[in-house]
Amino acid sequence: MSEHLARGRSTETLAHDYLVRQGLRLLAQNWSCRSGELDLVMLDGDTVVFVEVRYRRHAAWGGAAASVDSRKQQKLIRAAELFLQQEARWAKYPCRFDVIALDAGGPIMDQHWIRNAFDS
Repeated sequence: MSEHLARGRSTETLAHDYLVRQGLRLLAQNWSCRSGELDLVMLDGDTVVFVEVRYRRHAAWGGAAASVDSRKQQKLIRAAELFLQQEARWAKYPCRFDVIALDAGGPIMDQHWIRNAFDS
């Protein structure tokens, strides 16, 4: 496994563990479809949360949060729509898109969790 892929997986694990401690429940991890991949799909109360986990070693070009640009958002929205079609039991629930954005090391803190980062 490449260093980049290994770092991505470990960052996803950190994000998962952090969100579970905040009371969210995992529905799916690394859910793939033709439109891309959903890093984490979680349940926050009665809301289905599609979580994009981003890590950047350097904050150049805007850092991790800025890397979820409009093109990436559209891919996530399409993937979420396909998830809800395949997992129809969740289609009636409200949904939101969150981002966990980490720039270079350290633990995940509340300011790294961008709730409702964009609208579909």
